[in-house]
Amino acid sequence: MALIRPFRAARPLPLRALSAFLLLAALPAALPSAAAAQAWGSSSEDGRAPSAASRPSVIHDKFRQLEEILPTPNGFRTASGAPGPAYWQQRADYQMDIELDDVTQTLEGKARITYRNNSPDVLTYLWLQLDQNLFNPESTATLTEEAPDFEKMPYRTLARLLYVQKFRGGITIARVADGAGRTLHHTVVKTMMRVDLEKPLPPGQSFTFEVDWSYPIHDAITAPARTGYEYFAKDGNYLYEIAQFFPRMAAYTDVTGWQHKQFLGRGEFTLEFGDYQVRLTVPDDHVVAATGVLQNPEQVLSEVQRRRLREAASAKAPVYVVTPEEAEANEKNKPAGKKTWVFHAENVRDFAFASSRKFVWDAWGHDSGRKQVMAMSFYPKEATVLWSKYSTHAIVHTLNVYSRYTFDYPYPVAISVNGPARGMEYPMICFNGPRNEEDGTYFGMPKEEEARKFGKYPLISVVIHEVGHNYFPMIVNSDERQWTWLDEGINSFLQFLAEQEWEENYPSRRGEAAKIVEYMSSAEQVPIMTDSDSLLQFGNNSYAKPATALNILRETVLGRELFDFAFKEFARRWKFKRPMPADLFRTLEDASGVDLDWFWHGWFYTNDHVDIALDAVRLYTLDSRDPVIEKGRLSAEKEALPPSITEERNQGMVRRVDQVPELKDFYNSYDPHAVTDKDRKDFEKLLGDLKDFEKDLLKTEAKLYVLELSNRGGLVMPVLLDIEYADGSKEKLNLPAEIWRYHPDKVEKLLIRQQEIKSIEIDRQRQTADTDTSNNAWPPRPTPTRFQLFKDKMPTSPMKEAQDAAEKAAKETAKEGESSEPKPAGGGSP
Repeated sequence: MALIRPFRAARPLPLRALSAFLLLAALPAALPSAAAAQAWGSSSEDGRAPSAASRPSVIHDKFRQLEEILPTPNGFRTASGAPGPAYWQQRADYQMDIELDDVTQTLEGKARITYRNNSPDVLTYLWLQLDQNLFNPESTATLTEEAPDFEKMPYRTLARLLYVQKFRGGITIARVADGAGRTLHHTVVKTMMRVDLEKPLPPGQSFTFEVDWSYPIHDAITAPARTGYEYFAKDGNYLYEIAQFFPRMAAYTDVTGWQHKQFLGRGEFTLEFGDYQVRLTVPDDHVVAATGVLQNPEQVLSEVQRRRLREAASAKAPVYVVTPEEAEANEKNKPAGKKTWVFHAENVRDFAFASSRKFVWDAWGHDSGRKQVMAMSFYPKEATVLWSKYSTHAIVHTLNVYSRYTFDYPYPVAISVNGPARGMEYPMICFNGPRNEEDGTYFGMPKEEEARKFGKYPLISVVIHEVGHNYFPMIVNSDERQWTWLDEGINSFLQFLAEQEWEENYPSRRGEAAKIVEYMSSAEQVPIMTDSDSLLQFGNNSYAKPATALNILRETVLGRELFDFAFKEFARRWKFKRPMPADLFRTLEDASGVDLDWFWHGWFYTNDHVDIALDAVRLYTLDSRDPVIEKGRLSAEKEALPPSITEERNQGMVRRVDQVPELKDFYNSYDPHAVTDKDRKDFEKLLGDLKDFEKDLLKTEAKLYVLELSNRGGLVMPVLLDIEYADGSKEKLNLPAEIWRYHPDKVEKLLIRQQEIKSIEIDRQRQTADTDTSNNAWPPRPTPTRFQLFKDKMPTSPMKEAQDAAEKAAKETAKEGESSEPKPAGGGSP
């Protein structure tokens, strides 16, 4: 309950202070109490805000600026978060010939790479990524993999462990030579390769060299990964999703120099932009999807397929280029030879492709700004029911939503492929896993593990997510090897926005603050700003938490208008460039005009969580000093009090003074609440000493509520109040996070209201990921919890099991004896 205290019962309040507070109450209710006190001259003598009770002796400044943590701005990256006038990035162009062997499941390739040194540095060697060496038994990833939990091991886990033990993966480098064919010395360091230059490569110059290589493709169903094949035993065919398949130039940047951290499986890729001309030789009955635009449709597609592809460009719905019937007929045949598909892609940071004779192919033209994009899906018959309905529509939806929040999609194609890689992204193409079940049915809600394989919403979500990666990091080209969250978290945030625009009540797994609560208060977690390969609770840390943080920033801290402007500015600034975390932090502050260092510090650099408690509410009302009013109030309060238990039980008791009346004196009839002449004269004298405005203040009927707030989780956040008044009216009051800046653990907030407050609730709409809502309401409320009954099952004894088995065997023997007796012909009696 509220404590009702007249001001006379507390330390006397200066009239000028009350005047200031009442004036503040008439202003928009946004200033936190500390700021109000300082602004209106009621701070303590040393200039600090008034302190609340029980202040800690040591206070951690959660609003300390990040300059000492973030890199120092320079000519490459400015303090505003924009690329500087001296910003540079390298470039790598590729010409490749690739051959896929569908009999041995191997790949061979030849690449001619032109590397341009745009840095101010002289380079004496180059580093390339050999990502397939991850599958080598001697790789760091394999040697450092921890033992599984043997308490309850899924079949697929043991199958993967045994497969990895026997699979001899990794790239074999056959040749490294310069553009003239002269051999170059190279050194393979697990998943990286250094190529030594015969002479230094100065700034502004290019170097062309060639690499020949091969490797075995692994079974991505038995050992799930970002690339590999799927074997379909029923029809004896393979489906290939091929990525990280060629020696790729490592990034050389102004921040890290060579980014050549070993590939351990989780920290993904840091790459340079360039143009690709790729010739893919596959069995002649295969259909191929790849990064870029097909250059030779006349050689690899039939006239009917080419016509359908042209019609799809202006169609009002997806059009089959290869129909399900054609794909099913195709998978029953054997190839007569080989075909070479040629693809060209401009200004991309990577290249991937998929190939199979099982592919159904649908396409649909979509306008993105002034450019037409061909949205296309490739999938086997096993996925046709779900994919023909949703995949290409999800591509178009993604391009619409993401482009609105960032920039127009700049590439000519966007492709979604169904296969063994459950969800992986590359420029213009992505690999996605969910399918319908064999009978054509599928899950409608993603609550079960199986729903991720056979679900409608898992398919829509993964297509949105992986197509969305075209924006982050395929165009806004972050360093994934170091900072997983900088693309996965941002992309998961945009995925949430796109999902919510798909349909009402879309079951998004991430984005809403309430969905991150369990993780935020869990053990075994590390800050978001942790190296990608050292992360714990990978999905929650790199996807869910940053996505939720950005959503809270948009909905609660900045508001949609400010956030959307600042976020779009970040995307615009770093389109086709390589941002670092500091560039995001600084740009969102620069473009929004709001200091967010406290937010970045709490959400990205700590494991603090949100738990803001409303510990108590105190109500103060003004003592009018008028004896008629005040003594009357005291008398009424006394009369309203129920008798004590002693008083109640002593009623009717004969007292001493009743027996001896002469013992009574003045005080037996004295009423301390009666107004005397002296009281009236004292009040008149008080009024005579007051100025007119001070007399008016004594007539104040305002109610002054003091809210005692504590920050139990450590993560400072705005305090979002829903207030309900006794007359039924309601108010929303959002106190900015800066209310915690003087005292991050406890604050007291004054609310001056004319009407009586009935209840107050913090974060009623679950906006801040508050981990304990039981302390959010005043008056406190019970926490509802449901429980279930169950009936104990008595275990069956071995004796009982043996007896039941014997009885069952006896019955079966008797039944077999009856069935072996001869029966009369015609079914009649013998």
